[in-house]
Amino acid sequence: MDESEKPSINGNHAHDPDANFRQQVQRLHQLTVYGRWLFVGCLWLTIAPVALWYLRGEIAILRQYFTWVAVRYGLFYNPLPTLGLAFCIGVTVSTLVWQSRNILWGLPQPEQQRLEKQVFRIRQQGPTHPLWKWICH
Repeated sequence: MDESEKPSINGNHAHDPDANFRQQVQRLHQLTVYGRWLFVGCLWLTIAPVALWYLRGEIAILRQYFTWVAVRYGLFYNPLPTLGLAFCIGVTVSTLVWQSRNILWGLPQPEQQRLEKQVFRIRQQGPTHPLWKWICH
């Protein structure tokens, strides 16, 4: 391992002059974003249809006579489908807020350091690491 790949003594790698290193950290962050959106997509393709299927009777009633009481009744008396939909919505909203925060204000320092440490671990392990070809190639 050459000098640019060695972690510093205090663990702070934010001032690493290696442009390649910064690009690798950016690629890892991009993979993290893609992974989160892939997870959200899988939730909406697996859990949400099942939850909506179990709520199909209540949805039919709501299409004829929409009231907030009917919505409350349909969700309150069907806790598992409600929990499934709430989980899908919650993960989607949290991913949107997380990505919006990163776009507007940049990565927080602890998250930046976590990504940098992970890139160093990938570099140290070399081609045997599963993310090697996406990060260091």
